[in-house]
Amino acid sequence: MDNRQLSRHARDRFALESLRFDSIASARNVAAQLNVSAGDVYALGLIDEALRIVLTRSASPAQFSSAASFLDGRLGAAPVRAALLTFASAFPTKPIYEGKTKAEEYLDSTPLRLPPHSENLGRVAQAEGGMQPLEELLLVNLHNTNPAAQTLTELFDDQPLEQTAYEKMVEGLAEYFAATGDGGRRRGESLVDMLRAPALASPHSLEGQLEYIIQRWGSVLGEEFVTRLLRAMDFVREDAVRRQGHSEFKPTAEVPTYAGYPEYERYSPDKEWMPRLVLIAKNAYVWLDQLSKKYQCDISRLDHVPDEELDILARRGFTGLWLIGLWERSRASQRIKQRMGQPDAVASAYSLHSYDIAGDLGGWEALGNLRWRAWQRGIRLSADMVPNHMGIDSTWVIEHPDWFLSLDQPPYPSYAFNSENLSDDPRAAIVLEDHYYNHSDAAVVFKLHHYQTDRTRYIYHGNDGTSFPWNDTAQLDYLKAEAREAVIQTILHVARNFPIIRFDAAMTLAKKHIQRLWFPEPGAGGAIPSRAERGLTRSEFEAAMPEEFWREVVDRVAAEVPDTLLLAEAFWLMEGYFVRTLGMHRVYNSAFMHMLRDEDNAKYRMAIKNTLEFDPRILQRYVNFMNNPDEKTAVEQFGKADKYFGVCVLLSTLPGLPMFGHGQIEGFHEKYGMEYRRAKWDETPDEGFVRYHEQIISPLLHRRRVFAGVENFFLYDLFTPEENVDENVFAYSNMTSGYEADTRMSERGLVIYHNKFADTRGWIKMSAAYLENGQLKQKSLADALSLPNGLNDHVIFRDYVTNLEYIRSCREIHEKGLYVELGAYKCHA
Repeated sequence: MDNRQLSRHARDRFALESLRFDSIASARNVAAQLNVSAGDVYALGLIDEALRIVLTRSASPAQFSSAASFLDGRLGAAPVRAALLTFASAFPTKPIYEGKTKAEEYLDSTPLRLPPHSENLGRVAQAEGGMQPLEELLLVNLHNTNPAAQTLTELFDDQPLEQTAYEKMVEGLAEYFAATGDGGRRRGESLVDMLRAPALASPHSLEGQLEYIIQRWGSVLGEEFVTRLLRAMDFVREDAVRRQGHSEFKPTAEVPTYAGYPEYERYSPDKEWMPRLVLIAKNAYVWLDQLSKKYQCDISRLDHVPDEELDILARRGFTGLWLIGLWERSRASQRIKQRMGQPDAVASAYSLHSYDIAGDLGGWEALGNLRWRAWQRGIRLSADMVPNHMGIDSTWVIEHPDWFLSLDQPPYPSYAFNSENLSDDPRAAIVLEDHYYNHSDAAVVFKLHHYQTDRTRYIYHGNDGTSFPWNDTAQLDYLKAEAREAVIQTILHVARNFPIIRFDAAMTLAKKHIQRLWFPEPGAGGAIPSRAERGLTRSEFEAAMPEEFWREVVDRVAAEVPDTLLLAEAFWLMEGYFVRTLGMHRVYNSAFMHMLRDEDNAKYRMAIKNTLEFDPRILQRYVNFMNNPDEKTAVEQFGKADKYFGVCVLLSTLPGLPMFGHGQIEGFHEKYGMEYRRAKWDETPDEGFVRYHEQIISPLLHRRRVFAGVENFFLYDLFTPEENVDENVFAYSNMTSGYEADTRMSERGLVIYHNKFADTRGWIKMSAAYLENGQLKQKSLADALSLPNGLNDHVIFRDYVTNLEYIRSCREIHEKGLYVELGAYKCHA
């Protein structure tokens, strides 16, 4: 914004000289004095610049000279001059404000109308911005009448002009340019209409006005200026996030369409054991405390886990045990949580000090003991790897601070770092931003000061852009090759000790999200406050990080620790990309939980159908679950009755990897926080619920060989007697692979589940389309189950849910399909 539009009042009160900003940092300093949004201050400054550029290119000095003559004739020369004198005093140029010249002298030296034949003389007073006072007056009015700029009015309040002809002069300018047709860029549009258009198009959003300017005036303003406008939009979004917080993040699941899917195909081959993996999660500290109560003895180390408990897991069909919270945790994280009112808390399981097994869990020796005993029962151990960040007091932060995203100065002038030192290491001090402790702010950085070098850094907290920063973590800088290599070496270290690795929040380290979150392109920022000003263009980012980090991880692990299953927690419609292109063996499928819980049955059936038509192998790579540690427990979401067990049958029999939550089999309601040392609720297992699992679910889990693959997986529609498809019915068949030539040796499975509180009936005959050898095909239920077609041939179905047997005519199934009747949430397997 030109300094002549800064009011004398604003200059006096805030000691400001100009509102032209070279950077968002300078706008933040101004905004801190005004207690307003820095993004808005910066945005309005650019809007003003855009208005000036468009004005000077749309209306010549001669046209404004004619407009001045029009105003003199309409209002009288004396009132016009009086208004301009008041304006020059209320909105002084620098010489006027400093007393080096008077308003009268300024007006006399800056003529409002030019002599004849002077169109090419250029604008007067170039050193002061090159605009006539009448143009400046119009711009002040535009800002004062802009609803989105009202919080900034104190900078350019036109109240001192109220008793002058100011308002009538603006109306006269609008009338003059409307009558002459001068200045507008579109037919029927006057100059003043054009300048008012951004505020009219988006009256309550400066971001919206910037977007309008880019779309309508971008070709006039030029690429460089448009880039600045895009960055300003980023700053406005960042400022809104910082001041108001993210809107409540509600995880949702979308139907994958795969339209125009551009990525290449490069699956990682499965080892023989991987398709039959069934995983159960256990929060390590909570589980050990629960075992202590169950067995009435001290069970506080991994090697204390009784053989009987491992036998139970194996008997129930589990072949993988995911232990959450094994690693040595950040001591600073624990101190923060205890200071904030959780005296019994341990550190977060995802704020790590190092990748060593926690000493109070028994260390590596205790892990080795548990690993061997679990393996004797066919159970492989799984551990988390947290690639985005480390604990704020981790060894890496102290010894390799350059591996982390940091600044030399705080990104916001309001940040203060005067609270306690959270570091136990005498080499450095670690301090959280003060306002965290009273919940008045959630800073994006913390302070790290090394005593020996006397250097201070402000390191970014980990952040996925959906909520507040994770205040006990430090974000790694993935544009630095040495940081990436350190993470890869750590992954290899974990792989040598655990055959199954779960990567936390893996989607945030896909290239496009690294850039979006931390180095955003112009116009794509706003997720994490203060990062837009450190953004990169696409070409700059590609030069800094040409390859996908995860692709390199997959290839390195395959070469150095080949018998390792890599499992990615990934959302944001990246599931297919993670397994098909990046090569992860398995990826979270949150749609299973969300859509079946909410009974978005048509959407989930469409998700399966779309995947079958694009690449069925993706289904085999999904991790399906009814809850995970970040969600409510399974019984909270699905209850304990028929709906729970119907969905649990789907979990146990769909292709992919079934994952069960901690306490799911026992029917526990409590969701365990990552900082829990023990459960807070006094719950005992629901014996009837457990028994029903063992009777219905466990036999299916032991037959994962029938259901895990996709080579013989077919999904069916149920047609009602009215010939409508009932989208609430999930019907599919599968069979063990490799026995197609001799079906007598194969095990065949058919699952039918009605996920709705209603009754239904109908026929199941033809499968949905699936891709095979580049062509879409369908198969009948009879052919999918390899049923003979003789007149006297019959098939017996043994139902694991009801424990009943049904006999059906094979000829009828070939000709009509299979007739079924289903009540609310009823299931056959």
